[in-house]
Amino acid sequence: HEVSQWVGLRGKMPRTIANMKKPVIASVQDLAIANGIGLVAAADLAIAAEGARFGATAVNIGLFCMGPAVPLSRHLSKKKTLELILTGDIIDAAEAERIGLLNKVVPKEKLEEETMKLAEKIAAKSPLAVQIGKRSFYEMSDMPYEKAIEVANDHFALLCLTEDAHEGVDAFLNK
Repeated sequence: HEVSQWVGLRGKMPRTIANMKKPVIASVQDLAIANGIGLVAAADLAIAAEGARFGATAVNIGLFCMGPAVPLSRHLSKKKTLELILTGDIIDAAEAERIGLLNKVVPKEKLEEETMKLAEKIAAKSPLAVQIGKRSFYEMSDMPYEKAIEVANDHFALLCLTEDAHEGVDAFLNK
């Protein structure tokens, strides 16, 4: 019973991130293994310091990164996800960026600054556009193509009716 409660709590993390209205940026400075790599994969965006390392390592101790496999499989190729979860290998930040786990790798001393710069860039956008856009992205990402287009169109039409959109279009046209 305690194990299933713990596992249930652990499984809430990727759902919570996807359902949050604001984007979540993972900022990794050293090691993200087991559930840590799952957290990085579940985050909307991810930046890491040079020298950071990543691994779905549970298989090395007789367990398996089943939870992290879900966000990993949504953001990486099936082959790369399977390689990580079946081997338990640890990869460096450059490889993590190359395979799409990270958006950017920066020098360790610039990690906080670069993470904040990305957060501030997003925060300067229309909060409503970011919220609706994020919700739409997650909602449509696992749908059949035609249905995803319908959902994206519905969300875009809703966004077009907002004051933020009207102000943004007016500003663009009057520059």
